[in-house]
Amino acid sequence: MTVKHIARRTLFAGTITTLTVVAAAWLTYSYRQSDAAASAAPAALPEVVVSEPLVREVDSRLGFLGQFSAVEQVELRAQVGGTLTEIHFKDGDVVQEGDLLFIIDPRPYEIRLAQANAQLGTATARLELADRELVRAQALQRSLAGTAQNVDQRTADQRAAQAAVDDAKAQIRDAEFDLEHCRITAPFTGRIGTHLVSVGNLIAGSRAATTPTTLLATMVSLDPIWLDFDMSESDFLQYSRGRARAKGGDADKVEIALSDETRFARQGTLDFVDNALNRSSGTIHARATVANPDHLLTPGEFARVRLVVGAPVQALLVPDAAVVPDQAQHMVMTVGPDSTVVPKQVEVGDLQGGLRVIRSGLAPNDRVIIDGIPRAAPGAKVAPQNGTIRYAAAAGAG
Repeated sequence: MTVKHIARRTLFAGTITTLTVVAAAWLTYSYRQSDAAASAAPAALPEVVVSEPLVREVDSRLGFLGQFSAVEQVELRAQVGGTLTEIHFKDGDVVQEGDLLFIIDPRPYEIRLAQANAQLGTATARLELADRELVRAQALQRSLAGTAQNVDQRTADQRAAQAAVDDAKAQIRDAEFDLEHCRITAPFTGRIGTHLVSVGNLIAGSRAATTPTTLLATMVSLDPIWLDFDMSESDFLQYSRGRARAKGGDADKVEIALSDETRFARQGTLDFVDNALNRSSGTIHARATVANPDHLLTPGEFARVRLVVGAPVQALLVPDAAVVPDQAQHMVMTVGPDSTVVPKQVEVGDLQGGLRVIRSGLAPNDRVIIDGIPRAAPGAKVAPQNGTIRYAAAAGAG
């Protein structure tokens, strides 16, 4: 190969190398420019769904959490002692008033009753004798054959015999009382709990409970049943003013929903409000009576209570999830004209139609954030999207 050819090949190789270096530098520069442009692009604003509050005519209502309690409840304890011989119920049964529940061995009390009857027979015989002797003593005194002292003695004997008869009769009534209370019956219709003493155990009894007695079982009444709840001072004032304006018994009607119910289908009558507020809690105790013919309601069970205290008025409603609790207050997040999140403190009412009633703090034209609240920090910019608030009529305003 000649020198001329070698020079041409060397020049060609140098040219290729130079082009490769330039291309690599250009690609590196392009990538850096793309990264810079990407980093300079503004971050996307968080999207939220907004809607104006729903304006609807609703009743003025107060909502509370209540707990059922029995109108009547009793601890069954024996008034006489002895051995428990029979149990006539199954644990948890609904028993009727007068049903036989327990029997305590009656034989010691039957013996005592027989002794009291015998004592009465003896006392009666002595009284009859004392009566005859008094009559004879009085006859002798009239015929001047007897003395006044003898008459006085026979009179005293007759009174002592009469006292013995009265005492014997009292002993009989006492023995009969004890014998009757060997049979323990249901004092009212209700549900009985588990038996706490088994057959064969020795029962300690006392009429006046002056000595420790044995607890046999407990009973609660079921129909009707009480529903107890507490009102705050402001709710009590609102209820009192509404009751003063209401006519008839509507002011005392309460609507009730159990924990697994969405509709307030049950009703009761508010028949007791305490005479003073509790100083420590700032509440006043109230109680409604509720019919319970199917025995579904049980003492100790919780329920929601709704009390109508005013005529229907225009109100603003928002989804309950749109209300943010802030310690003792409540906040609603809104979006201003410049797409900035603006929190507003509100006063809330009860739930109606699945929505929360807003008593104050919100305007009808406010754009409330109904979805995306976790992405809506106060003062931050957001991208609002229009949504709709719907009233769930099937929820029974609950």
